[in-house]
Amino acid sequence: AARTGSMSWFWSPCPLLFVLADGALDKSALTDDVGSEEDLYEDFRSSNHRYGHAGGGGEQLAINELISDGSVVYAEALWDHVTMDDQELGFKAGDVIEVMDATNKEWWWGRILDSEGWFPASFVRGYIKQCRKRADMFTEEQLKTIFGNIEDIYRCQKKFVKALEKKFNKDHPHLSEVGSCFLEYQTEFQIYSEYCNNHPNACMELSRLTKVNKYVYFFEACRLLQKMIDISLDGFLLTPVQKICKYPLQLAELLKYTNPQHRDFKDVEAALNAMKNVARLINERKRRLENIDKIAQWQSSIEDWEGEDVLVRSSELIYSGELTKISHPQAKSQQRMFFLFDHQLVCCKKDLLRRDILYYKSRINMDDMEILDVEDGKDKDFNTSVKNAFKLHCQDTEEVHLFCAKKPEQKQRWLKAFESERRQVQLDQETGFSITEVQKKQAMLNASKQQHTGKPKGKWSVTRPYYDFLMRQKHPTLPTTLPQQQVFMLAEPKRKPSNFWQNISRLTPFRK
Repeated sequence: AARTGSMSWFWSPCPLLFVLADGALDKSALTDDVGSEEDLYEDFRSSNHRYGHAGGGGEQLAINELISDGSVVYAEALWDHVTMDDQELGFKAGDVIEVMDATNKEWWWGRILDSEGWFPASFVRGYIKQCRKRADMFTEEQLKTIFGNIEDIYRCQKKFVKALEKKFNKDHPHLSEVGSCFLEYQTEFQIYSEYCNNHPNACMELSRLTKVNKYVYFFEACRLLQKMIDISLDGFLLTPVQKICKYPLQLAELLKYTNPQHRDFKDVEAALNAMKNVARLINERKRRLENIDKIAQWQSSIEDWEGEDVLVRSSELIYSGELTKISHPQAKSQQRMFFLFDHQLVCCKKDLLRRDILYYKSRINMDDMEILDVEDGKDKDFNTSVKNAFKLHCQDTEEVHLFCAKKPEQKQRWLKAFESERRQVQLDQETGFSITEVQKKQAMLNASKQQHTGKPKGKWSVTRPYYDFLMRQKHPTLPTTLPQQQVFMLAEPKRKPSNFWQNISRLTPFRK
């Protein structure tokens, strides 16, 4: 650290920027042996060295005082910052930026040569490294829960930025052709799905840990060590969720101001649709994950359950209703309740006296079945007259199941439901959707706990919309061109009510 004339240099170990700082630097503060979390926190908070954050007090105050006194303060960029916003300052790693205004928490105003604009003060990577050093405080499972696949996202974004740079015409920006980059990376952007799905779990785990003082001190010490702005860790972890939500908005703005005759117009238009699809896919996967708790609770309400849990193979209730099942020999008919999930059809029997109670009877593997429409009249295989009937036939074993609906429209709904089930299975295979073993076990454990506490099995609590949860978090938002509410409304598109709730509402197996 040094001062030359009116020029002051600030330094910080912030992962996005190295801000060169006035005053001596205590190297011992960066060693692994940091003592207790309380000591580390107090050391940073009371230190005469400017280890404050960029969001009020400490370093930010010092920088602004120097700027006000006429000093010239510079920051060295550690990472590239590529932007299409004319209000933001783009730069490459190693560029030296003159800091002209540091009064804002999240974004500073700077200048490189003749260009001025906002540039980000910080991001989150320092936490992971520090947490991994403390095996006494964090298990690998906890770190996976808190940080998810954020490092995979970082690597993906790093490649994406490099590809974007190659398409950006620095000499003639209006001739840039960036649409193809989004099309090339649209599949890779699906890794955000895992992160977004895990984010509520991360928040819950952090909430649990921060009830213990040593974790509060530790996280705050990590933030100060990394010279990060005054935002809690859960706020920083929200950034990737925001990022994937904003891409469609940014592309929509780009398309709005792109001439239809421009060579990049069609690619930008396709990129906008692609990123909307990515956002829809992420929201659909999140909805599916939210359903697994409800499915686990449904299974826990079924009496005499046998075999593996529904969640072992399924994660979506496609359709449910009452059918007459005709069995060999003597074409015996039975009234049963059927629940069609992806991969399997579960058969239950109503209690004779308590019609709101269901007993497990059997299940059919839908992966082995073909659906056969049966005409009204006498069926040769079962030697009985049928109406509104269809069959499930296994070609490998020649196993045949015959079902009859009460009305023709009910039969058609079942036939369409079977088609939907196959489409859902195929889509899951194409997109790689799956439920982890940890998620399955946790859902069943939660259902078991709820059952033991004596809560009514049918009174399922409905969680608030995810975007509402996100909007209440504290996070960087400057600069922005649209209200934050619009961002999350895009990430949570309107859709038809889930079949799961429509079908379950018709039943009363839980109202005891």
